[in-house]
Amino acid sequence: MQSKKISTSKKLALIIATLSLVLGGVTTANAANKTITCYNGKIVKKVTAKAPKCPKGYTTKKPVVTPKPATSVTPKPTASATPKASATASTPAATSNKFSFNGTYKGKMSIVWSDADVRATSVSGDGTGSIFGMDSLSGSGESSPSTQCAGLDGLGVISGGGSSIKVSFDTSAKVCAEDGAAPTTINITGFAVVNSGTGKFAGASGKLKAVGYFNIKSADAGASETSVLTLTLTGEITTK
Repeated sequence: MQSKKISTSKKLALIIATLSLVLGGVTTANAANKTITCYNGKIVKKVTAKAPKCPKGYTTKKPVVTPKPATSVTPKPTASATPKASATASTPAATSNKFSFNGTYKGKMSIVWSDADVRATSVSGDGTGSIFGMDSLSGSGESSPSTQCAGLDGLGVISGGGSSIKVSFDTSAKVCAEDGAAPTTINITGFAVVNSGTGKFAGASGKLKAVGYFNIKSADAGASETSVLTLTLTGEITTK
């Protein structure tokens, strides 16, 4: 028998022809079908057939989405819109037990000299300034001068307006003569300690800076005179 041989070119032609028939059949089949879109609310389905129909409850009419109207938001009033009443408006300020004292006292001082010291046997004066009604000064003092400056021991009472404080000079207090011999001016510096008090200054304590001066005519033993005194006291007084 004579075998039949098929050339390569003929094989390729046969394969192409077969593929054309297959693809052509698929195209024809697809061309015969139709696809529709079906809607049921938000559910969407696609149906493909020669005579496609939507399932029960579905329609080909696309639902119209109605836009929601914009809602306006009424802003809430801020906390600052309604101011709160200040706490200080209804609460009275606490009464302070600290008093800033600043007073100047002017008066007379009786002086007696001896061989050993000099004594202020009486001191009196009237005060002005921030003194809380205590406008009267009284007291006494002494010093033992050996040079132009010497320590000062002194006690005093400042009173008036139903109140008073008792003071005494501390170890920093001193008197200094401007000249080596009388007549001269004597300057007072140091601190007066507040030891006690009465009235609104009951139980008072504190320290007042003292600055003052007076004049002397003689420093001879046995001499006595009355001198004009000026004394300024400043500081803070605390009560209990």
